[in-house]
Amino acid sequence: MKFPFLKGQLHKSKQQLIFLSNYRAYLYLPNAPTQTIAMARILTGIQSTGRPHLGNILGAMMPAIRLAKDPAHEALFFIADLHTLTTVKDPAQRQTYVQATAAAWLACGLDIEKVIFYRQSRVPAVCELAWYLNCFTPYPMLANAHAFKDKARRLSEVSTGLFTYPVLMAADILLYAADIVPVGQDQLQHLEIARDIAATFNRQYGDTFVLPQAQSRDNIQIIPGTDGQKMSKSYNNTIDPFALEKELKKAIMAIKTDSTPLDQPKNPDHCAVFKLYSMLANQALTADLRAKYLAGGYGYGQAKQALLALILEQFREERQRFRAYIQDPYSIEQQLIIGEAKARAMAEQMLEKVRTKLGYTPTTKNR
Repeated sequence: MKFPFLKGQLHKSKQQLIFLSNYRAYLYLPNAPTQTIAMARILTGIQSTGRPHLGNILGAMMPAIRLAKDPAHEALFFIADLHTLTTVKDPAQRQTYVQATAAAWLACGLDIEKVIFYRQSRVPAVCELAWYLNCFTPYPMLANAHAFKDKARRLSEVSTGLFTYPVLMAADILLYAADIVPVGQDQLQHLEIARDIAATFNRQYGDTFVLPQAQSRDNIQIIPGTDGQKMSKSYNNTIDPFALEKELKKAIMAIKTDSTPLDQPKNPDHCAVFKLYSMLANQALTADLRAKYLAGGYGYGQAKQALLALILEQFREERQRFRAYIQDPYSIEQQLIIGEAKARAMAEQMLEKVRTKLGYTPTTKNR
């Protein structure tokens, strides 16, 4: 699969990198300036709150997989299934979402020989570390977190898990001692919370955690959903490129457009159909569709059919692999198990350091 936005190269410097995502529908622009980063440790956390959609894949998965292919990088990609417990309560549904998320990663080209791929819930160290960090986190810090404040008027709907969500995220980050976290504006606060907690711990117990630095993702483009807003499960406006063709067509044909008559010229820059098409197509195809919009005599229905055909073609191999993985959950499980053993070993090293600082390691008898 070839996507235009993946032609841009991310240069590296001697720093570690975390690419932490909550399935935000962001897309890197290839011609935007990039910061130099090298010998990077990449850690990408993805919440399994449903089947991955087009925004997830273009905005998070494909850029991360591309970055991980550099042999100079050490990459850790995890499925944040513990985070999903704040919203997903049904166990069967959770397993289905985890399998779909894992299948999407693998179908898009994640190579477990190059990436440590694991479920967050299978690395208990993150929960232990989260408890330790909770004990250094002041109440006002969490009370001011966006995730909590958005629901503060309906406190009966707010669980303790949602309230302490940023602390678990901090544990996800600090457990692997990474230096840089590329984030959008919506995640900057969570990163600052992680830094503040780490700094508090370090002041009391000495250098233990690396304070992660934010790498602002200014070179991003919002991926539109079927209603023109940012593509998001919470808006119910997603497009699933792995769906059956009939279901995929239904979603694409539901994309909102204006009422410009078929024979009239149309503004491609104000159309979600064109924007999605341009994110997948090469320059020649994009220019051709733009010319059709501007010339008139070309309807939105035709543009939607073109988008459908393009998605089916661009994701042809990925759709086949996704179906194969979904039909063979044992294969998914085996690949996750391999990564989870590696992740636990890495996490235990940091956790042992923290335990020692806090006095939770056995006292050795003097001989």
